[in-house]
Amino acid sequence: MKLHHIGIVVPKINESMGEITNYIKFETISATIPVQSQKVNICFLKIGEPFLELIEPVEKDSPVYDFAKNGGGIHHLCFEANNIHDELARMEKKGATILVKPVIGFDNRLIAFVDLNMKNTKCGLIELLESN
Repeated sequence: MKLHHIGIVVPKINESMGEITNYIKFETISATIPVQSQKVNICFLKIGEPFLELIEPVEKDSPVYDFAKNGGGIHHLCFEANNIHDELARMEKKGATILVKPVIGFDNRLIAFVDLNMKNTKCGLIELLESN
């Protein structure tokens, strides 16, 4: 596995883009991409690796709507896996909780969300992204 991106929830991508690009010059900025399975729009910002991903909820029943409403912030780390199903099974055996089973995400790639249930490290929410 390798770290693919850091997901940051924002209320509005366009407004956040103006703020962040005022301070940081990115190599590339993707177009806004809808991810229907999560009811969000996303945008990838590249400045080396990993990417930054801005995540904007588009409906009130989006999984990140309340987080964005409360100001948003760093939401998850995303790791790219060769076989998402094998990786999920391995993590589940070690005590992780699968929050979102594999669904189609951006670029028609499978994504899943997992809580690693870590007590001492407060970054337990991860996304798995199946490699191309």
